[in-house]
Amino acid sequence: MTIRLEVHNAGKRYRRGWALLNCTATIEPSSITALVGPNGAGKSTLLAAAAGLISLTEGDVTVDGRPVDGRMDPAVGYLAQDKPLYRRWRVSEMLAHTRDLNTDFDDRHARRLIDEASLSMDHRVGALSGGQRTRLALVLVLGRRPALVLLDEPLADLDPLARLRVQQTLMAEVADTGMTVLMSSHQLTEIRDSCDSLLLLQDGHVTLRGPMDHLVEQHRILTGPTTDSLDWLPPAHRVELRSVGQQTRVLVSTAPPVLPGGWTAEPADLEEIVIARLRTAEIRTAENATPAAGAA
Repeated sequence: MTIRLEVHNAGKRYRRGWALLNCTATIEPSSITALVGPNGAGKSTLLAAAAGLISLTEGDVTVDGRPVDGRMDPAVGYLAQDKPLYRRWRVSEMLAHTRDLNTDFDDRHARRLIDEASLSMDHRVGALSGGQRTRLALVLVLGRRPALVLLDEPLADLDPLARLRVQQTLMAEVADTGMTVLMSSHQLTEIRDSCDSLLLLQDGHVTLRGPMDHLVEQHRILTGPTTDSLDWLPPAHRVELRSVGQQTRVLVSTAPPVLPGGWTAEPADLEEIVIARLRTAEIRTAENATPAAGAA
């Protein structure tokens, strides 16, 4: 079963302000989409709203065209950052408890995933490492065979090998079942190879979206003399401009077909693209917050 997640002008206001504002995005079926952004950008709020755990102040979220109205859709699996597990229970007890609460739980599939994660049924949850608890929590979500999986920082407390294995598990699930995954992460290097698309969330709204390969192929780093004018480069194409000594480096979202003499173009990697956009947004926010000269 394939499923599409759509977010339409979503806004969520708390006492401290807007966590989401005019947030719009579409998560394509049978894909793994990385949700990235700085702390406080609204990633956890967006995932919780999509899971039906919180109500939006404005806008809406739909799962395969069905509005999410504050209730968990049976087709959706959600794993929060704190990965709620009963620390005194054994792995076998967590598995049995989850199976009892979900009539469509695939016990055979969950046991296979537990074996792949090298977890013992007899171990108590509290004795597991942080990475092992993450993998157990993920097994309990995937055992429900959801069509849409929402994961809040699932790679945060995993070592590099465990991160690789979790990513391989998710990729296999998508390939085998057509499952759709939206996963928040700060691990830019890892998600480059395992995710199909990227959503960059800043100040509660999406500022960059698209297939991972397309975004990387589209951006370029242009390098040339600092003394040169940039009149030939449309401001709308400039993501970030940095000058060091006699050299200027410009990250662009679209490179011109022909460069002036003395200028070269090279590919930009995903980490450079995301960090440059975050830096630029941070600078703009600081400039907008600075009172104009002479202002009262």
